[in-house]
Formats: sequence, C-alpha cells, structure tokens
Amino acid sequence: MHINLESDYAVRIVHHMVHLNARCDARTVAEATGVSLRFALKIMGKLVAAGVVLSFKGAHGGYELARPAAEITLRQVIEAVEGPYHFSRCADGEYTCTHTEAGVCPFYSVFDEVTRTVVEKLDTITFDRIGV
Repeated sequence: MHINLESDYAVRIVHHMVHLNARCDARTVAEATGVSLRFALKIMGKLVAAGVVLSFKGAHGGYELARPAAEITLRQVIEAVEGPYHFSRCADGEYTCTHTEAGVCPFYSVFDEVTRTVVEKLDTITFDRIGV
C-alpha cells in the first residue's frame, strides 16, 4: 500500500519549495523534482486551492509557500491532491457497506481506528522536520 503518484509528487514539490525558500516558477519546480511541467501545474493548482501555496501572475509571478514550513503538514499536502484520507472506503461516510450484520459493518471500527491513527500521525509531520 502506498500514496498515489500525485501525492508523492506534491510532497516532493512542497519539500523543494521549502528548501528553495523563494518564489519560483512551475518549470523550475518541475525540473528540480522530476515532475512533468503539465503534471506540476495540475498539482500546483490543487496546492493553491488548498491554501498550501500562493500563486502570483505577471512578469515576477510564480509560486511560493502560503505559510512557514512549520505550519504545513504532510496531511495537508496529501489531502490537497487526494481529498480526505480514509484507510478504506468503509471509513468514508459516503460509502454504504454491503457487509453489514444487523446493520453494523464488522470492519468499520477497525478501519476507522486505522484512519484516525494515520491522520493523527500525518498531522504531526511538518515540512520543517523533513530532511534535505
């Protein structure tokens, strides 16, 4: 089990921006992180929408972090591209379980506990703590 490729790239992009510590253009970020420009732009759009990154237009435009690295969590970046984390669709409030016994899913409590554990851990990891 692993995060999807878009989340992996988003983490690498934010990490690069933290260490660059300056406004940068998408092409520079794409080249530095090994992400295609098209995909980097898509990810940057999601990071902007989530309030992780700021976007500036014009001759001196580009992207920069919306707040200090110590205030950006791994969870925020992953959820910016994937949406809310759920270990299983069973733990997603939108899913209707077909494996219920007397109206109770036998897996829900376990999957919900795993979801909460992962989310809590992802919230403790900030980009100032992620090494070079």
